Amino acid sequence: MSRLARFGAPAVLLAGSLVLTAPAAHAAAARPLAAKCSQAYLPLPDPVCTPGATNPDVTQDTLDDTICVPGWTATVRPPTSYTTKLKKQGIIDYGYSDTSLSSYEEDHFLPLELGGAPKDPKNLWPEPHDGDQNSYRKDSVENAVKKAVCAGKATLADAQHAMLTDWTTAESVLGID
Repeated sequence: MSRLARFGAPAVLLAGSLVLTAPAAHAAAARPLAAKCSQAYLPLPDPVCTPGATNPDVTQDTLDDTICVPGWTATVRPPTSYTTKLKKQGIIDYGYSDTSLSSYEEDHFLPLELGGAPKDPKNLWPEPHDGDQNSYRKDSVENAVKKAVCAGKATLADAQHAMLTDWTTAESVLGID
């Protein structure tokens, strides 16, 4: 089998030169690429694509200077000029059929409110607004867990672990629901 036949490209021999015919090139370009990331984990991200990442500036010892300071996350949140590029690529990587940017939040899997890395692509993914366990519900869980950490009802490490394991059960795992 020729190398070209292996790729499904019809070929024509013209004056001793091999020329690929246009229809095969167009057909190949029209095929959708396979998603790199799985939606099977929703409402969580694919753990291979988006495992989460921590901000080294946020530790149990720095809580009163970081996440427990009102408005602190605004000082570390990346600009939309950065996150929108990641969101567009993430929608492709996750193979979402709805490609409208407004259908997703470019979410920090480990929230900034709990010491998530602000700009690490391993901590950012396009979280859907649709469904029962959606981006809006996660935002309320993040706030409740942060409040518990700042009140000393949960350690930062336990809160981070609970959120990264399954944010939908984090409040009950931490005993704050």
